Amino acid sequence: MLNKVIFVFMILSNVNQEIAQSLNVFGEKLELCCNSPKTGFYRDGFCNTGNSDVGTHVVCSVMTQEFLEFSKSKGNDLTTPNEAYSFPGLLPGDKWCLCVLRWKEAYDAGKAPKVYLEGTHDKALKYVTIKQLIENALK
Repeated sequence: MLNKVIFVFMILSNVNQEIAQSLNVFGEKLELCCNSPKTGFYRDGFCNTGNSDVGTHVVCSVMTQEFLEFSKSKGNDLTTPNEAYSFPGLLPGDKWCLCVLRWKEAYDAGKAPKVYLEGTHDKALKYVTIKQLIENALK
């Protein structure tokens, strides 16, 4: 039992350390993306990421009908609730931490949603350029 407690503590410590060090695309402290609906891989409202986040949910975006339809056409229905993942289903206007490669795919197709740069994790810059993000920034 003690080993399990230590293991859980180690995992939570690593997650908290990772989150505490999260920076946005400007190299500043990562800002909140959205609390309603509660977004982020960790459902903490931030586009934090870590080793468990294989989808790299780091781009804070404002959903549009066009993007939601695009995502659904690619096999990722973001409009239907899924309680197993604490996922409420999204509507146009909702902010959400998107997988960076899905955002890039939508960008390449001319359907990328607007980006809240201060809430977008700097890990996004491993996959897209700051120019691409700024081009689609919320004004």
